[in-house]
Amino acid sequence: MYLKLLRLELKSFLRNPQFGANLAIKILMGFAYLSMGVTFAFMAVGLYFVSREKMNVDPVDLFAKYFIYYAAFDMVVRYFLQQMPTQNIKPFLTQNLTKKKLVNYTILKIFFNFFNWGYLLFLLPFCVLLIFDGGYSVLGVLAFLVGIMAVFYVINFLNIIINKQDAVLYSVAAIIAVSGFLDYYGYVALSGISEKVFSALYEQPITALVPVILAIGFAFLAHRNIYRNFYLDRGLELEKAVGKTENIEFLNRFGTLGTFINNDIRLLKRSKAARSALLGGIMFLFYGLLYFAGSAYSTDFMRVFLGIFVTGGFLLMFGQRVPAWDSSYYPLMMTQHVPYKEFLLAKWYLVVIATAISMVLALGYVFISWEFYLTIFAAGLYNLGVNSYLTLLAGAFNKTPIDLNTTAKSFGGGGNNFNMKVMLMMIPQMLVPMAVFAAVKYLAGIELAVASLGILGLTGFLLRNRIFNMIVKTYKTEKYSTISAFKKTV
Repeated sequence: MYLKLLRLELKSFLRNPQFGANLAIKILMGFAYLSMGVTFAFMAVGLYFVSREKMNVDPVDLFAKYFIYYAAFDMVVRYFLQQMPTQNIKPFLTQNLTKKKLVNYTILKIFFNFFNWGYLLFLLPFCVLLIFDGGYSVLGVLAFLVGIMAVFYVINFLNIIINKQDAVLYSVAAIIAVSGFLDYYGYVALSGISEKVFSALYEQPITALVPVILAIGFAFLAHRNIYRNFYLDRGLELEKAVGKTENIEFLNRFGTLGTFINNDIRLLKRSKAARSALLGGIMFLFYGLLYFAGSAYSTDFMRVFLGIFVTGGFLLMFGQRVPAWDSSYYPLMMTQHVPYKEFLLAKWYLVVIATAISMVLALGYVFISWEFYLTIFAAGLYNLGVNSYLTLLAGAFNKTPIDLNTTAKSFGGGGNNFNMKVMLMMIPQMLVPMAVFAAVKYLAGIELAVASLGILGLTGFLLRNRIFNMIVKTYKTEKYSTISAFKKTV
């Protein structure tokens, strides 16, 4: 039965009207995974030899010391980005198939997801070096490998439970926040605790059974959680809420534009998928803390890179999924006399306001250095006047619908939003401001470097009408293929 379900998914992929685009995306993702695998392998080799030859410390101890921080980071990333592969299973819920088999198939897909087993691309080279070059115990290294992989699966299944249980989410968030606070002020040395706990996986191989048992336990809880909610009229039903009218009166004076902005504000308040984009934008405000990660982030290139994400988190996460946010009623909307330019302007104003607020909130980086904040400010100016348009333009080629009616993100259609044209637009979004800022700063100083990105942003504002006419033309060109994609039942 599982092979039959897999064959049906393959047929769905091959018979998809967007087969060519989807195939290109799969190829691109294959290259991305290959690149990540090579990067992981080099990181493993680097960690091993740098720890032994440069730092004169045990590689296992060094890995274990900071693993707790990466595990917390992995949990946060999974919460915002991980999606449950239930969308393709929905059509089978009305067929003569046992729910248990469908849930088991879903769990199997989770086990074989790249972002679960992909960590082996780092751990296997690292463990091979430990055994064959370092002379470490084979049993201890194998226990270490199994234990660390089990931790990642614990995080994976815990994330599934968190997405359906608000009480668990708040409890985990509180534990992470309190632990981080205590570690920051020196009350608790998390790195020391992490080193003792995860080094024990090698030193006492029997302890590897602890994360394995936890992984099995959390897998059982996740399976039960999915099974209990795997109904069209329960876990996958439309979310029920008391109907109420929400309206920001002063926006009505702006006519159609104000109406669209009101709709987007309602979207952010009501949809968990949209709120995840908003929360992701807030989380990106802390992206600049990577400044402390090492000399790699001290270059002008990387500072601008950090600044783009610090000020443009919401811009990238929300803007690039226009018009997918409106996919559920987009075909109907296109049958009406909808002013396309006003529709897009509403999205643009929303992301511009969010970017401006992020620039103000980023003032906290002044305590690191004025130069670093000026770099962030310059990146914000570029986001306001250039990237805001490019992100909306990229959205014209994003034809993956978003299910706003799901009760939780894990049962929702986040989908795969990768697209070759979108990826090509990342070049002017990322590389151009980094190159311009670095070149001007090298030749004339940081003041003119900030001014140069400010000039690019101001130029974008002055040419707004002309640029929007081009964007609207692109959206109209892609209109019918977008409608067809949004009508497709996944």
